[in-house]
Formats: sequence, C-alpha cells, structure tokens
Amino acid sequence: MSLLFQPIQFGKLSLSNKIIIAPMCQYSANNNGEVTFWHEQQWAKYALSGAGLTIIEATAVQPEGRISHADLGLWNDDQAEKMKGVLNKIKAISPAPFAIQLAHAGRKASSDLPWTGKGQLNPQDALGWQTVSASELAFNEADHVPHALTIDEIQNVIADFAQAAKRAVDVGFDLIEIHAAHGYLLHQFLSPLSNKRTDEYGGNFENRIRLTVEIFEAIKKAVPQDFPIGIRISATDWMDGVDSWNVESSVELSKKLEALGAVYIHVSSGGLDAKQNIDIHSCYQVPFAHAIKQAVNIPVIAVGLIEEPMQAEGVLQYEQADAIGIARGILYQPNWPWQAAAELGAKIAVSPQYLRCQPHGLKDLFTSF
Repeated sequence: MSLLFQPIQFGKLSLSNKIIIAPMCQYSANNNGEVTFWHEQQWAKYALSGAGLTIIEATAVQPEGRISHADLGLWNDDQAEKMKGVLNKIKAISPAPFAIQLAHAGRKASSDLPWTGKGQLNPQDALGWQTVSASELAFNEADHVPHALTIDEIQNVIADFAQAAKRAVDVGFDLIEIHAAHGYLLHQFLSPLSNKRTDEYGGNFENRIRLTVEIFEAIKKAVPQDFPIGIRISATDWMDGVDSWNVESSVELSKKLEALGAVYIHVSSGGLDAKQNIDIHSCYQVPFAHAIKQAVNIPVIAVGLIEEPMQAEGVLQYEQADAIGIARGILYQPNWPWQAAAELGAKIAVSPQYLRCQPHGLKDLFTSF
C-alpha cells in the first residue's frame, strides 16, 4: 500500500495523504497586499487537486517585509477580511485544509516582479522601500544596503508576526507555517554570513536562533491552544569552507523547535548568499530532511525536485522523510496527486463533479469528498 496516500497528523490537524503543496509566491496581490481574483482561482486549483494540505504563499507581516510590491500581506484587518472571503469560497468547494506561511523578506525585500528581470528596487523608486536585516550587509553588491534592525524594531517584528498569526486564525486557516528559509529575514539572523551583530541577537548559535525562537513562542501564545504551527528552514547555505548555516545547525534548531511545540519541520535549503554553490539534481534536498528526521520525532517534509510519484514514494519508503512537498510541479500539472494515485495504485478523494472523468481501466482511483 502506498505510503504517500496514507494519512498523517500535523499536531491536531489530520491530513488525508502526505502530499503537501509548498508555498509559491504568485506576485499577484494589489499594492495594498490584498488578495485578487488570481488567488481565488489559484487556491481553487489547489483545493481540488487532491493534495493533503495547501500552504499558501509567503505572506508578509509588515509592509517592508514583502518580497515585492505585489506580495500578499496580513498586517491589517482589511487584508484579513478580503482573504477570509476568498478562503470561505474555497472551503465551500473542498474540505482540503489550508495553511498560511507568515514571512518577512528582510534584505531581499523591495524587489520588482521576477519576470521583469529588474531585481531589487531602491528606496527612491516609486515601488521600492528601505530594506532591513540583521546587519548592514546586502544580498547582492548592486543591492541597496539594508538597515540593521534595532532591539526595539526586532520586538516590533516579533509582535507583528504574532498579530498576523491571530488574523490567520480568524481568517480560517488550519495551520501556520513560519518562513525561516531562503535567505529571508529569519534566515538572515540564523546565518553567521549575514548576521554580524554583537548583541543578544548575534554571535553564537543561541543568539542567532533567538529571533526565530521568540517569534515561534510569540505566535504560540497568540493562537488558540494546540493550534498547529510548523516551520520552514533552509538546511544549509551551500557555502562550504566558510562559517555558515549548515545541516548540523539545522538539526539543533529543529530539536529546539520540537521542544517548543512545532508540529513539523519543512526542509529546504539555500537562498542566503549570492555565491552559494547548489548541487541541483532530482531529490537533491532529501538528504537534509533525512538528517533532521533522524534527530526529531515530529514529521519532516522533504522538498526539492521530487517530480515523479515513484520518487516521492521512495523517499517515504526509505524513511527519509514523513511527507512530500510539491511546488512548481503542481503549477505545471495541477492534478499531480491524481497522477500519483493512479501510478501508485491508491485511491484519491475528488469533488463528485469529477467522478465521471476517471480514466477507463482505473475503476477504483476516485472516491468522493
């Protein structure tokens, strides 16, 4: 029996299978950080795909925390109200659970839309602003130097994560994921490559993880008891030979977060340094998930060019991870879970409107929501 289509628990949240739609920025919000019709149709695709859980794109907790001017935000009640309206529509067509990834882009914020090729916008540009980070170190040499957050500003970031988490619960999301990966603000504090602080948020390992830990604790206090909170991390900076964030650091952080009540660790990598040297190939990040899985008892999500159903199944069969994150593959093939169920001899729940499209010869593929 396929492990990919067995249920899994993320804390109190039950999933029907182990396919996770990982967060993917759509750069389609209006300039106020609010959802648009694009999100409505995109989330509907996710909801009808058969995946066990959808985690929507990185959603900024502060205006200056957006990757681009077209990113979603959850720093005010108007954004929450509009997001709730869309999510209510989605939940009317599918029982699939939805999560939100709360984020702050730090020094990688103020970027133009990726398909323009313009990169980061300067503060004087019409759609740009001053970025912030752990230290005054830009990601690229051509980027504007970020402002190093003061202690008071750090406390504001923590409070805004907690407030956004409250709104996320009110909107109706079933889980909150903290974005501490891909070179964004929390990762900038974690890595000694980007964090040169000499106060309690810089220097040794315990100080560098402090912001991530305090944000987790603040969110946990802000949401109902036992509300599931997961976290996404970059397991390595891919910067061998220099003092950087690495797998050993990620293992220790994961154990700390497990003790605090995290319901899963979502394992990606890279994004912190422009000089990173990533060895990209099928399932290239799975070994990082495996290393963390051996150190914790909570579920670990593996991602990274896991494109074929048999690859995903193999990761689970060999106990390298507990669930599989699919991102760009879902954009390319929105019904990837259907194909996976067909190839692996499993059943998958679909909307009853789709029951009659079951392929000839696959009489037991579909079951109704």
